[in-house]
Amino acid sequence: MNLIIDIGNTCAKLVAFDGDTPVEELRIDPGEWHLLDSFCRKYAFTQGILSTVAILYDEARQAISQLPFPLLRLESGVTPVPVRNTYKTPHTLGSDRIAAVVGAHYLQPDRDVLVIDIGTCITYDMVTADGTYLGGNISLGPTMRLKALNAFTSKLPLVERKGETLDLGNSTETAIRSGVTMGIAYEIEGYIRHFAAKHPQLLVYLTGGVHMDLHFSEKIPIFANDFIVPLGLNRILAYNNEIL
Repeated sequence: MNLIIDIGNTCAKLVAFDGDTPVEELRIDPGEWHLLDSFCRKYAFTQGILSTVAILYDEARQAISQLPFPLLRLESGVTPVPVRNTYKTPHTLGSDRIAAVVGAHYLQPDRDVLVIDIGTCITYDMVTADGTYLGGNISLGPTMRLKALNAFTSKLPLVERKGETLDLGNSTETAIRSGVTMGIAYEIEGYIRHFAAKHPQLLVYLTGGVHMDLHFSEKIPIFANDFIVPLGLNRILAYNNEIL
C-alpha cells in the first residue's frame, strides 16, 4: 500500500493506493494533521510520496516525520519523473503540476493531453503523446479573483463563490459572481479551443477543487478526474522504485 500526500495552498489530500488503484481519499485542513496518524492506522502502508506547494509548518512537519515507512519527497527538477520535462526553470515548477501531467500521460499514453487544474490557482499544462511536458500557464482561481475585486476597489463587496449566477447580473453581488464564473468558463473554453486547433487529437482532463460547467459544440473529449495529481504521484513513486 502506498500513501500519497498532496499538500495544496488550501488543504492537504491523503490518498491510499493499492497498487495503481486509489482506495480512499481524506482531505484535511490546517490544524487537522492529527488525522494523518488515524488514516495510517487503517492501512498497511509500506511507502509513500509527498508533494507540497505550501510551506510545511510545525504541525504538518512533525506529523509527517513520525511516519514509520519511507517517504519520497517530490522535488521538481531533482526527483526523476517518467516524462521529459522541457520547462526552462524545472526547479520552480510546482510539484502538483508535474504530477498532474505524469498522471495524465499514464492514463492516456498515446494522446496529447491538456490538464486544467482549477483550485486556488488555475493551471494549464500540456503533455504530448510521446511523454514530453511542454509547459503551461498559471491564472487566478475563482476565490482569488473575488478577493481581488474587493481588495483593489473602494466599494465592491467580497462575494462568496457559491450562489446565484446569471448571464447578466441584476445586483452587484450577482454581477461580481457571474463575471468571475463566466470569465473563468470562457477562459478555459478558449484555452481548450486554442490547443485543440494545434493538436487535433487533444484530450482534456479537468481536475481540482472547483467544478465548472463547460459547453462545447465541437467534439473535444473532456474528462473530469479528481485523482490526476495523486495518480501522477503514485506513478512517480513507482518509477523511482523501478530505476533504483
